[in-house]
Amino acid sequence: MIPSLPSLADPEEIVTLDGSTAPTTPEGSSPVLRPQDDTAQLTGKSRNNSRSLSSALFDTTARTPPVRNICCVGAGYVGGPTAAVVAFQNPHIRVTVVDRDAKRIQRWNSKHPPIYEPGLNDILRIARDGSRDCVVHNEPTNTEASGATASASGCGDTHQEIAVPARQPNLFFTTDVAKCISEADVVLIAVNTPTKSRGTGAGSATDMAAFEAVTAVVAQHARPGAIIVEKSTVPCRTAQLVQDTLALYRPGVHFEVLSNPEFLAAGTAIKDLLHADRILIGSSNTPAGYRAAAALASVYSSWIPKSRIITTNVFSSELAKLVANSMLAQRISSINSIAAICDATGADVDEVASAIGADPRIGSKFLNAGIGFGGSCFKKDVLSLVYLAETLILPEVADYWRAVINMNEFSRNRFVQRVVKCLSNTLAGKKVTVLGYAFKKDTNDTRESPALDIIRTLEEEGPREIAIFDPCCIPAQMTDEIGRFVGAGVLQSNGGPVAVYGDAYAACEGSDAVLITTEFDEFKNIGDLSKGSAGLAIPIRQKALQPDPRPFERAEPTESDLLALQSYLMQSATQTSTLAVQDPLDRFNPVPLCAEDCPDCLVEKATGATGYGASKEHVPKNRLDWRKIYYHMRRPHWVFDGRGVLDIAGMERIGFRVESVGRHSRA
Repeated sequence: MIPSLPSLADPEEIVTLDGSTAPTTPEGSSPVLRPQDDTAQLTGKSRNNSRSLSSALFDTTARTPPVRNICCVGAGYVGGPTAAVVAFQNPHIRVTVVDRDAKRIQRWNSKHPPIYEPGLNDILRIARDGSRDCVVHNEPTNTEASGATASASGCGDTHQEIAVPARQPNLFFTTDVAKCISEADVVLIAVNTPTKSRGTGAGSATDMAAFEAVTAVVAQHARPGAIIVEKSTVPCRTAQLVQDTLALYRPGVHFEVLSNPEFLAAGTAIKDLLHADRILIGSSNTPAGYRAAAALASVYSSWIPKSRIITTNVFSSELAKLVANSMLAQRISSINSIAAICDATGADVDEVASAIGADPRIGSKFLNAGIGFGGSCFKKDVLSLVYLAETLILPEVADYWRAVINMNEFSRNRFVQRVVKCLSNTLAGKKVTVLGYAFKKDTNDTRESPALDIIRTLEEEGPREIAIFDPCCIPAQMTDEIGRFVGAGVLQSNGGPVAVYGDAYAACEGSDAVLITTEFDEFKNIGDLSKGSAGLAIPIRQKALQPDPRPFERAEPTESDLLALQSYLMQSATQTSTLAVQDPLDRFNPVPLCAEDCPDCLVEKATGATGYGASKEHVPKNRLDWRKIYYHMRRPHWVFDGRGVLDIAGMERIGFRVESVGRHSRA
């Protein structure tokens, strides 16, 4: 029998924002503009008469049955990791991820998940595959790798041993959409909401086609009383659209609609989920809305401190997500505008950023100048805000936020123009190497990657070859994507210049210029490498050993405790051995076997390249030996640092000619 949820949070521990009515959202694909009276229809009362969400969210009269079954519609970069962590932290809740893409679901059920995120593999191995029982030793240790592993296995004083029971799988991936929705207490909608490419609002409005289609399916199959949650980033007032769709398909049946936007960054998504700085839940200002918010809050409160659970008006929650991403994008565009001034004046953008970042009113984050932001979120969310302002007849506001996008494009174009200018204004007969294809380090997410635009622009200059390498992406998948988005004719296999490599040195061999477009640690140099040997693999500096989480605060360690212990033991082992320890607690069940026609296995057999994937997550990485690259490049050995990862003086002492955005050699 599934145990009931822990008691709900103390009302005083929940952070609450003003439940004010947010502005409306544009017509077209996005939810249509409606009179403010519609807010009363959704919330059941006016703002002035509504109670504070904090006082009502955990009212004793607003208790709700515990959540036992969650269905997440959408197995992408939001749905997959979010569902995995929720299942991991709530062994008593069945979490099912549904998607009509059978190949994607097949990969989630294999050792080749479609998404690479540091830490995701360990979460999947417990939640998706279940675990064996084990014994851990509840005493800190500073022993070497073998001793640390033995300690975890229970060697030592028996009174310090803690038996950890086995757990059954509670995370499932399937294509049976209707069935899983019909069984769920909570339905999370986590589908893609890109920018419209045609029709009204093209280029700025949010394309809600996939979201609306899923909402219709949910409306038809959800059980009465189910809680419908917006996880996708959506325009403000989408909750009203969801309510209208539910009423259309199921008149007279009550559903509560919540907004629970994600605040995840690619490359740190698992960390962001496990140690979230806030969980935002928007609901209607009614008793039923408070009950629904309380039910969802109880799921998160199993590992998130109650003080970090923020509740708002549902429309405020929707708008807050757009504003958060827009403000971050604004900072990146702002520092890139300053980088252009630095290039023209001789100032150094790193020194400028350090000086202004020391001001506590400004802070140091998102002040790294470069070729601009990428990814699926920033651009489309800023454009959604632009479209909202335009439809609200606020042209000055729209122009302000559109300038953020314009500056981002300017930064990217200026970088390519500098490459062409330094190479005598022509790429004809020359080889250019692009290091980095994903839009940021430690992820294989390539959506809206700056590298893709740069490759497209470079190809127009007629180079002999554009070589591409990325340490986190599978070459075959990169080739397929470039063929789809740039054109199959650009691929070397079709007579074009673009070739994807599985080895960085091969990609750089014979190159006239190397462009760094993603800030992977592998691409950094370490000061002056002029005294290094040509073939030396320079290991990336290990992070400081995290503290041993033992002794645990509780007699029965939580999943977070066990994950912290596993991470500690793995890190301590890799610092004393060249062999990576994958399962120091001996909890993992065997990895699911792949089908005979597994496309990822076929790619591995054919190319020998696996990307990072499940089997390589904790393999130590080496920095590139830039002396070796220099030896095999063509003169004058140009390197264009689009991410500020190089020590320019050290590179110049090797002999490179370095161009970096807003930065200058201090040698």
